[in-house]
Amino acid sequence: MGIDLSKGMPAKVEMKTTISQGESTESFAFSEMGKVVYMNGSYYIRYQETYDEIEIPVTVKIDATGVVTLIRRGETVTRMKFEQGERFETSYQTPQGLITMETVTRQVQISYREEPFSGELQLEYDLYLGKKKLGEHKLQLLFTI
Repeated sequence: MGIDLSKGMPAKVEMKTTISQGESTESFAFSEMGKVVYMNGSYYIRYQETYDEIEIPVTVKIDATGVVTLIRRGETVTRMKFEQGERFETSYQTPQGLITMETVTRQVQISYREEPFSGELQLEYDLYLGKKKLGEHKLQLLFTI
């Protein structure tokens, strides 16, 4: 790779999320400027999600083994981990107390291109609250430097 990402570089970040719950499907898409940092063998993609004038810092970590960690720092910090075929617990702090959910990752695909340097992450996972499946999620993240 010809560019040094150890200090971070500005990047265009595009995110598309699709959530299917039973018969209904919702999709969200946005494009923001963010930053990509390469550190200790992992890529960190940082950007801000904006909802109703509130900015929420988000970090997506993609490590060399294909494990993806998504961290959102809103009113509460949410940390979700994804690895092909694996089940991980994640906790949400809500005004009503701590809620524990689980992600079951069906698919993780990661690819990079050299010119211009860019990366694509495709992630499919199911979200559970206890034994109840809350929905099927598809997430596509593209970043271009």
